[in-house]
Amino acid sequence: MPRLRLPRLLVLAAALAALPALAAPPIEQQMSPEEFRAAGLDKLSPDELARLNAWLGRTIDVETQKAATAAKKKVEDDNRGFFNFGSTDPIRSTIPGEFRGFANGRSYTLANGQVWRQVDDASLAGVRLTDPAVTITPSKIGNAWYMAVGRYGTRAKVMRIK
Repeated sequence: MPRLRLPRLLVLAAALAALPALAAPPIEQQMSPEEFRAAGLDKLSPDELARLNAWLGRTIDVETQKAATAAKKKVEDDNRGFFNFGSTDPIRSTIPGEFRGFANGRSYTLANGQVWRQVDDASLAGVRLTDPAVTITPSKIGNAWYMAVGRYGTRAKVMRIK
């Protein structure tokens, strides 16, 4: 269940974000003396070795920050609908196969794997669409979500269930 995974994923993202604070040991401590000599690093002056270690540290910091940002984005993308994370961006997908209109209690499985259930009495009777485009937007106030299908103006209040 995504709700149970969210705390673990948030802890992982926070841990990745904290990694730059843990400076990597100098390269001469990360390699065995044989590896250090085989790589020709023993020929570097102390200043050259210090510059190499500084460059490696910056590179590790940048890559760690990229990984933390990507992990945070993945957590947010995977869990939008359960939480909105302050984003007003709509979720866009399609409903694979046939769509037969809105009905209270009906579940809609999107191409992106999300499953949403309608929780209001909005109706879109007599509609039959194949692979329609879907836009789900968060409400301006509260934690409600609204689904619009195709170019129809009717929106149904929905709740993400998977």
